[in-house]
Amino acid sequence: MQLPDAASALALIKPSVRAQAAYSLEQPVPARKLNQNEAPTDLPADLKHEILARAGALPWHRYPAFVPTHLTGIIARRIGWVPEGVLVGNGSNEVIQAALAVTLGDGETVVAPSPTFSLYRLLAGVMGARYVPVALLPDFSFDLDAIIAQVRRERARVLVLNSPNNPTGSALPAGAVERCLAETDALLLCDEAYQEFGGPSAVSLLARSPRIVVLRTFSKAMGLAGLRFGYALAHPEVAREIAKAKLPYNVNAITLAAAEVAFEHPDVFEARTRTVIAERERFLGALARTPGLRAFPSAANFVLIRLEAVPARVVFRRLLEEDGILVRDVSHAPGLEECLRISIGEREDMDAVVQALRRILGTG
Repeated sequence: MQLPDAASALALIKPSVRAQAAYSLEQPVPARKLNQNEAPTDLPADLKHEILARAGALPWHRYPAFVPTHLTGIIARRIGWVPEGVLVGNGSNEVIQAALAVTLGDGETVVAPSPTFSLYRLLAGVMGARYVPVALLPDFSFDLDAIIAQVRRERARVLVLNSPNNPTGSALPAGAVERCLAETDALLLCDEAYQEFGGPSAVSLLARSPRIVVLRTFSKAMGLAGLRFGYALAHPEVAREIAKAKLPYNVNAITLAAAEVAFEHPDVFEARTRTVIAERERFLGALARTPGLRAFPSAANFVLIRLEAVPARVVFRRLLEEDGILVRDVSHAPGLEECLRISIGEREDMDAVVQALRRILGTG
């Protein structure tokens, strides 16, 4: 089909949008998929049946609840917050987008550590805001002095803190969020997508300051990446404003049912999380005995490694083509030269990664 030239339409797109690179991901079909920080195993069959039974009893010809008060009540009780301060989303990415949409505009500034989740920069750019990164320290810990100084210098409206941080796995130290609150006037978006795997949480500070928004997801520890569910915790008045930027009926009824069931079985997910943490530590121990790379400590469900002799892109391709192992090549990002990010899978997956790395690096 011959399509018309798009120049006249593209001229109507905001320059701040056209200047951004789209969020994308290479998606081959590997034998061992360790590139997206997903849970290593599917939900137990009995939980799946419970979710399907609950979803099947719903009237699918009706819209889901405009405000799913039953679910927000469950979340509030589990977390220890007020239901009016719980906002659900189609993945935590949606509530991140909504929170930035109601705070950022042309010329406003958002500060974030670097490297971190690339979506923050993309969303800020689409909204016409200035995105100011602050480099992590060489060991990938947070440089709080530099972060706070930059927020104050730029008079930033928003400070994004991803902890544990993706893709480095580093977590904020205790007291860091309190310090940022005390020494800046910014809204703090505390992205805790990986918090179940380690590091302190900012949830206890919600009752002390209205300038905190905590973001959580069911895609990682809860193992529901395919159903897309996340939520934000904020002061009720702040949550009310953020809700204005989300679409109506943004979470479908089946996903809402799945989230209810998941919250009703915390013991299942806590046990699964402990298994991932134990496997992460075992994997880090094996990497420490593997010459030719450096593995960084992690509080998340993934590990970042830096290759010392063989280029990261070469290792990435050989892992995929020779061993059917797909990891995340992050070596293009500033500060992550020659780095790969490896999600924690099942024990046999991680053993296969170690063996493959040792062979490729000539140390096996």
